[in-house]
Amino acid sequence: MRQAGTYSGLLCGGISGKTGPHLLPLARIKKIMKRSGDDVKMISGEAPIVFSKACEMFIEELSQRSWMVTMRGKRRKLNKEDVTSAVLATDIFDFLVNLVSDSSEATPSEMDTFKSS
Repeated sequence: MRQAGTYSGLLCGGISGKTGPHLLPLARIKKIMKRSGDDVKMISGEAPIVFSKACEMFIEELSQRSWMVTMRGKRRKLNKEDVTSAVLATDIFDFLVNLVSDSSEATPSEMDTFKSS
């Protein structure tokens, strides 16, 4: 029988206490990583796993902050404007501001409410 490796906890979602496969396809992540530059020839087996977990955490954080904006608006449907407001109100998402700046702007009260410390 095969022994569990060092990263077996990551492979089955053991860090967060969840079990099962990754939510994002590792082969697709590896393909994107290879296309990122001409100097990228080989990628270790652990790298796509770490990227997958990081992407999952990023999506979860952005979704939670967007949902908070939705709830403050007393709505039950998440809109593009809610995501825009969450991005504009959170310092850690500053790298996304150029992508959402063409969309509607957040109100000043939303900006103050969700400033990260």
